[in-house]
Parts: sequence; structure tokens; C-alpha cells
Amino acid sequence: MDLIDAVSRRRMVRRFDADRSVPLETVERLVRLAQRAPSAGHTQGWDVLALTDAEDRALFWKVTREREGEPDGWLRGVSAAPVLLVMLADPTAYLDRYAEPDKGWTDRSLDRWPIPYWDTDTAMAAMIVLLGAVDAGLGALFFGVPAARHDAVRAAYAVPPGRRVVGVIALGHEAQRVTSPSLKRGRRPLSDVLHLGRFGASAAGTSEH
Repeated sequence: MDLIDAVSRRRMVRRFDADRSVPLETVERLVRLAQRAPSAGHTQGWDVLALTDAEDRALFWKVTREREGEPDGWLRGVSAAPVLLVMLADPTAYLDRYAEPDKGWTDRSLDRWPIPYWDTDTAMAAMIVLLGAVDAGLGALFFGVPAARHDAVRAAYAVPPGRRVVGVIALGHEAQRVTSPSLKRGRRPLSDVLHLGRFGASAAGTSEH
């Protein structure tokens, strides 16, 4: 599968088949592919917590639930995924890397990072996993952990306190096609997105395809 095809076919899957597993070799291949993601200073300051055992996944859903009662359709569909990849960013790794002689920011000030590249790099790695899943014939969903549950996730899996939970990728085989109502918004036309030379300026005849 070429890149354009993978990007065009990629979509968020919300209903997974609990009876179809994902081999560990596939998980390893996707994470290895994600290691090709861009990384500021080649810091590579992110980790993947892979939850492939049923007990580990059950614990994740237990510690991240915000409400008691019967799970809704989203939770029933996504919790059936046989693999969860918790994407973790390590800010300290970047502060350490940029205090090295070739960078020289020895003050380790967070003010030098108006954009937290530890989160950016982790998100780029997650995007590669999502595209790799398409190439592997799998479905995937990137979703966030409620803010009040981040500490619980770290505690449940012995994640170092300095790591940031950027998001989670559910991985598996699609069981049912579910279309998000948000898609009714459509895609913004390219002429609204692409600004040439200054904001608000677009090329005449810009293709919308």
C-alpha cells in the first residue's frame, strides 16, 4: 500500500471485534515503524505502554471510567479492542537533551518550549501507528484519557510520574462501521486551509480535490 492510499483510507474505528486478536509481532512492527517519526534533537522522548493482556486492558477501562452504570455504545465498542497502546511523553528527556553542549540551554527553562515538543513528537509517532495499522489491515482509534484519570493510569501501570499521557490507540479488527456525526461538518476547502504568502491569501484556481 502506498502512502497516499494509506492516508486516504485512514479513519477512526469505534467498534472492534473482540474475537480477532492482533499478534504481538504486529504491535512490535508498528511501534518500530513509529520510531521513524520526527523527534526534536533526536531526543525520542516517548514510550508506548502496550496493553495486550485482557486483565491489563480491563484494568485500564476500570481506572479511566468517569461514571458508574452500564457502559455506553462507545465504551462497549472500543473496549473490545484486543490492544491498547498508551502513548507517553517524557518532558525531562527533552530538557536533558537540550542542556547538552550542542544545544546549550542549560537553564532547562520551560519558557523555551512555548510548544511542548514532547507531546508533539509523541503525537507524530501515534499518527505513524495509525497509518501503519491501515497498511496492516487493522482498524485503530486515537482517544484521550480524562484529565482526572491520568494519575490513576500512571499508578496502575507503574508509569514514572514525569511521563505525560498524550493519548491511547485502540488497535484491532473493525467489527462494525460507525460513522461519527462530526463528519457531517465536512472537510474545509483547501482554499480556506492553504494561505500563500500571508494569512488569508490563496491561489486562484486552488484545487479542492
